[in-house]
Amino acid sequence: MSFGLKELSILSAKSMKTIFEPFRIKTVEPIRLTTQEERCRLIQAVNFNLFSLHSDDIMIDLLTDSGTSAMSSNQWAAIMRGDESYAGSPSFYRFEKAVKNLMPFKHVIPTHQGRAAEAILFSLLGGPGKRIPSNTHFDTTRGNIEATGACADDLVIEAGKNPSLYHPFKGNMDIEQLEAYLATHAASVPCVMSTITNNAGGGQPVSLENIRATSKLAKKYHILFVIDGCRFAENAYFIQQREPGQRDRSIVDIVRDMFSCADAMIMSAKKDAFANIGGWLALNDDELALNSRDRLIQTEGFPTYGGLTGRDLEAIAQGLTEIVDEDYLRYRIRTNEYISEKLDELGIPVMKPAGGHAVFIDARAWLDHIPPLQYPGQSLAIALYELGGIRACEIGTVMFGRSADGTESPATLDLVRLAIPRRVYTQSHADYIVEVFEELATIKQDLPGYKIVEEQARMRHFTAKFAPIPN
Repeated sequence: MSFGLKELSILSAKSMKTIFEPFRIKTVEPIRLTTQEERCRLIQAVNFNLFSLHSDDIMIDLLTDSGTSAMSSNQWAAIMRGDESYAGSPSFYRFEKAVKNLMPFKHVIPTHQGRAAEAILFSLLGGPGKRIPSNTHFDTTRGNIEATGACADDLVIEAGKNPSLYHPFKGNMDIEQLEAYLATHAASVPCVMSTITNNAGGGQPVSLENIRATSKLAKKYHILFVIDGCRFAENAYFIQQREPGQRDRSIVDIVRDMFSCADAMIMSAKKDAFANIGGWLALNDDELALNSRDRLIQTEGFPTYGGLTGRDLEAIAQGLTEIVDEDYLRYRIRTNEYISEKLDELGIPVMKPAGGHAVFIDARAWLDHIPPLQYPGQSLAIALYELGGIRACEIGTVMFGRSADGTESPATLDLVRLAIPRRVYTQSHADYIVEVFEELATIKQDLPGYKIVEEQARMRHFTAKFAPIPN
């Protein structure tokens, strides 16, 4: 059997023990090393909410991959030519050209981040009595939908609800379920959504076949199809590597195919554009775009800056040219696979296969002595910080267990997300993460459950206060 250069490169990336980062480090930021005793005191002082910790009290920050990327020298160079004109800045037109090069939409409307794009779109499409299905809505998307009085429904395939089951595209929409849903509710559905990759479901990808099938169903019922494209490049890489007939295609071509199926997209440039801030709403419908720009002016700024500086627009435009590099994407995905495989060897239940932007631990399965309504994911996340100075994020009953009517029930999954910032940490940091889990495994049965002692009505996980429940 013979292999081409591409196949040899992929095989090498899988077989080598050392992950080769396809970049050099030019600037460093010191990490303040803390003691376990200090960390226990710090987390208690903020009522056990990891969002409330000061970032300089964190040794490895895996809370989110949003806005935490290390920008390249070319991005920093692009920032220097940022034009800060209020209207008609050339920085906007470079940004618009970079977006349209990958996503063939008629209108591109900048916003200060993805949730601003969500808020604009759903203020126009949502409202009482409306229903918006998706493979899985993430927290701010769900929050912005429910804030209008609409209902956000998740229709991911069954495989996506089973962390231990291997499926190449666990983020897929359940097409049969969607068809039955639309047959019943079409009159109340202003749009169908697909999130790529499926963040809340373990960072799992959506196949091109599934995107096309979802688009076809939406068109059948004359409903807008909207893609949440925050991690579009990672999703395209999974399509290239896993979907039949896609292996010899470029990432750019796959990206264009994905978005050619959609009528609109929302985007946080803080993920797959290597930017620290920014996002956009892209549309094909002229009237919806006109109304969106009116709302943008009210809340964000003029349509050629949308709450961003020219510097930000330049950084995003350059980042979009870098994110589709296949060497980078191979390294990015391999980093998550490496950590996931090491944890699996320790007997720690992880979401399989590894996601694109994060490693997800099945906290409900691993801490099976803690009931879901005592938040095993939160318990694990707190323990990771206390023991190793690692900040992670609960993606489970704290985040999704409370319904719009105020009732609470266990979420489908109780996961802990280790979101890996782009181009920030090295293999040594990855090995340290694994070592902390190895030590944590020896005391996991002693970890307590938690209760919420104060919470907000929506998106409570950001600000809730917790207290441990004695064993």
